[in-house]
Amino acid sequence: MDRLTSMRVFRAVVDEGAFARAARRLRLSNAAVSKHVAALEDALNTRLLHRTTRSLGLTPEGSAYYARATALLDEIDALERELREGGETPRGTLRVTAPMSFGLAWLAPALPTFLSAHPDVKVDLALTDRFVDVVEEGVDVAIRVARALPDSSLIARRLADAPRVLVAAPAYLTARGAPRVPSDLSTHACLRYTRLHDAAAWTFTSPDGAQETVRVDGPLDVDSSLALRGALLAGLGLTLTPRFVVADALADGGLVPCLEPWTAEPASVYGVYPARQHLSAKLRAFLDFAQEALAER
Repeated sequence: MDRLTSMRVFRAVVDEGAFARAARRLRLSNAAVSKHVAALEDALNTRLLHRTTRSLGLTPEGSAYYARATALLDEIDALERELREGGETPRGTLRVTAPMSFGLAWLAPALPTFLSAHPDVKVDLALTDRFVDVVEEGVDVAIRVARALPDSSLIARRLADAPRVLVAAPAYLTARGAPRVPSDLSTHACLRYTRLHDAAAWTFTSPDGAQETVRVDGPLDVDSSLALRGALLAGLGLTLTPRFVVADALADGGLVPCLEPWTAEPASVYGVYPARQHLSAKLRAFLDFAQEALAER
């Protein structure tokens, strides 16, 4: 039997919760639906469904297969739909994930402009500081902010620089004094954002081009940019962070820059997507929009 058809039948069975309802939805006989699921299980040498006379449920293997098969079928359907409809008009749902602070500071405010320009696109946005597996989780594009990305099979498009700044609350600097050179940080309460690869070693460049790296430590290691920001505003310590995380607090005086005129190497903003994925019109439009909009900031 055709494997793709069997996958669609299996998906319908799971979605409907019964072979008979799936058969009615697909306009197939009950026997044909059963044969497709059986053929799929035989080909995989794995039981996908628990069947009784009263209930139907997924095995662990079936649950994993259903998630991946659903994402694959949706991608095939989207590709075919785009090709039928001309292919160059952005349309459909675009699944995007981004770090919490970047999403709140830039992405969410910018989305109305993007969606107004592309009314046939719907954005499914997930803001999280955890590392998202774009392939496993069926994400179209992940926004990542980093100095460098690890080697992978994913495609990374660089969208913009993300300048970084050393900041602290005025109350902290009043109590502890302001660092004047990078080596002073060894005696300060340095708050570390653990999702950066250089969380424990910060590198700065002087106006004459000399570089200095200092090992830092402090009372808080945290994997949430929002929690880090809150601790900074409360005067717990200082940190090195992309400017967009604290731009509003710098503007209103809640935080102040430190160590000037020394500068930190900027991070970059990347759009990361699966190499095997057809670059749809909606994804291309989003990446182009993000790059142009970030260049204007």
